[in-house]
Amino acid sequence: MRSVDIGNILTEQTAGGQSVAVPGGLPPGTSFAWFVIVMGFLTMFGPMAIDMYLPALPAIAADLGADQAQVQMTLSVFLIGYGGGQLLWGPLGDRYGRKRPIALGIVLFVLSSAGCALAPDIWSLTAWRFLNGVGACAAPVIARAMVRDAFDRDRGASVMSLMMLVMGVAPMLAPLAGGQVLIHLGWRGIFWCLCGFGLLAGLGLLTVKETGRTAASHAGGLLSNYALLLLDRRFMGYALSSGFVFAGMFAYISGTPFVYIEHFGVSPDHFGFLFGVNVIALMISNIINSRLVLRFGVDRMMGWGILATAGIGAVLIVTGGLGIGGIVGVAVPLFLYLGALGLVGANGMAGSLAAFPHMAGTASSLSGALQLCIGAVAGGIVGALSQGGSPLPMCAVLCGCALAGLASDRLLMRRG
Repeated sequence: MRSVDIGNILTEQTAGGQSVAVPGGLPPGTSFAWFVIVMGFLTMFGPMAIDMYLPALPAIAADLGADQAQVQMTLSVFLIGYGGGQLLWGPLGDRYGRKRPIALGIVLFVLSSAGCALAPDIWSLTAWRFLNGVGACAAPVIARAMVRDAFDRDRGASVMSLMMLVMGVAPMLAPLAGGQVLIHLGWRGIFWCLCGFGLLAGLGLLTVKETGRTAASHAGGLLSNYALLLLDRRFMGYALSSGFVFAGMFAYISGTPFVYIEHFGVSPDHFGFLFGVNVIALMISNIINSRLVLRFGVDRMMGWGILATAGIGAVLIVTGGLGIGGIVGVAVPLFLYLGALGLVGANGMAGSLAAFPHMAGTASSLSGALQLCIGAVAGGIVGALSQGGSPLPMCAVLCGCALAGLASDRLLMRRG
């Protein structure tokens, strides 16, 4: 794909060989640093809504009389809503502009978070968590399209890495905050805090300008657009390979509260430290990627990251599955896996959007939906197989996801 920057217009060749003009810069008067900060903050919805309540999973199970599989289902249905909802928000962002759909999603997130806080039983909580996921995904999916509006592929990958640095604050601090809120206010207080986060994100949205609007599309056009994406080999290569690798992270998210707290005896308030330290690896790798991707390109950096995750996954199933090294044998490979993941996430998303700049919202939707739905399945499998917090199910699912990502990369991208 070729791109030529002429003033504020970026002319690119799409997957079908058609040249299209897309925005080639930020709106006039927009600070690059502030744009990155706000976009990064808008991508925090997923980590905040997931990571902040992770320390509370055992407490929720005890309070609502649910078993481990049932309480982990609240995570899985959130991910299903988060992934499936993207199929709605991205096309709305293409049709009606970027900011209005984000605002609507934030309203849904705040209302459903209040519903979670007031849920009388596990089934009500599960239903509200689904709606919570649908609302939470609006801001991240359209924020990625806003970056695509303004930057070409490699520069966009660099910017997305910087966004992930900002977003990295959430998975680092959210479990710590969640543990403290759990101690002082109970698990319901966590969801009231999420209401406040949603309101704060809405204020941040008001400070940035609209980045663009593309042509409106009817339902038939929307379906044909999704079909075009699904039949494009390179789009699916980026989406599936990064999706499987990210599914390994969701296996980790779903499994670690029970592995650390129940199997290894870590207290809930200390769990956040073990969980949050892995984000340091993710942040470091995103700093590295933001610089090196401009030199080596999206494809090479992503290929290195996928290969590394597959190797680390193989190590983890040995150390974690056989109990080698105790908690260290699980924690260290997970730290390295999250680090390698930083070379996959931004590059995979930038690659997915690169060939379809004329429908960046729709492409962002489908790529994100595939990623999150695969992650939900992985998390559900961990929950179904887990007994007494054993590390083996989590390690096995994570390893399988990493190897599936490597296979997708090699078969569809034809690397190596």
